[in-house]
Amino acid sequence: MTDSAAPRETAVTEPPAPAAPAPKIRTKAPRPKGRSLYNLIGVAVATILGFPVYWMVNTALKSDKDAISTDPKFLPFPVTLDNFKRALEISDFWGPVFRSLIIASTTVAIGLVVGLLAALAISRFAFRGRKVVIVGILAVQMVPLVAMIIPVFLLLNDLGQYNKLSGIILTYLTFVLPFTVWTLRGFIVNIPKELEESAMVDGCTRTGAFVRVVFPLLAPGMVATAIYGFIQAWNEYLYALQLLSQTNTTATVWLGNFTTTRGTEYAPMMAGSTMMAIPVVIFFLLVQRRIASGLTAGAVKG
Repeated sequence: MTDSAAPRETAVTEPPAPAAPAPKIRTKAPRPKGRSLYNLIGVAVATILGFPVYWMVNTALKSDKDAISTDPKFLPFPVTLDNFKRALEISDFWGPVFRSLIIASTTVAIGLVVGLLAALAISRFAFRGRKVVIVGILAVQMVPLVAMIIPVFLLLNDLGQYNKLSGIILTYLTFVLPFTVWTLRGFIVNIPKELEESAMVDGCTRTGAFVRVVFPLLAPGMVATAIYGFIQAWNEYLYALQLLSQTNTTATVWLGNFTTTRGTEYAPMMAGSTMMAIPVVIFFLLVQRRIASGLTAGAVKG
């Protein structure tokens, strides 16, 4: 046997190493033209809207002398908390706040239930007089509250509801309910009917289709409507002043205690206003994401 008969060793070549991935080059998306201008306008609007709130807190943290000074300071130094102590001492604070919470919460709860049913009726069903109802809801919102004081006072007096929380809740529903119906109608109209019909084809009843399909889509709109209705009822002053006595007053009327025969105590009044705003701010912070999604729910019709 010769060497040539031996099996030849074949050269084993290693596979080439994979090439290192090319470094990714991040390219910045071109900034839309005019974006800086829009940002500047947004900052200006936010500053204008937020300045009264800042000045309220700023005045609440100043001394009485600095609060009424003709040379106002934009920073509340030296800071004092005496105004908050004075606001809590001048009169019962928690009673009016508790009553305002009851009135505003009950008004919004009733308004949402009744308003949702009414909005569904005028959005999903065709019936005689539907347009009249829609125009009536719009017309009621145009009537100034001051024009209704005397009729509302006489009506509540006849019903035995004067100076009662139930009476003031019924009164607040006269302007919260039309707002709720009109706002919820807009959200319901933007939910396609085909979604309900598909659910009904799959075996759902009309009520089941609403609960399982429409209600989840409508929830952000209901939250947004509830927060604005709550603010309306919380800040109302005219009806509460005329239809409730001093012992049943609400938080907004309670602020009138700072105006005395010796003048107005501005710094304690601002301290009281700051404390009054805290429940609304907390509520707003808790539901702000729902509010944003509710406000944009009708932007794109799907």
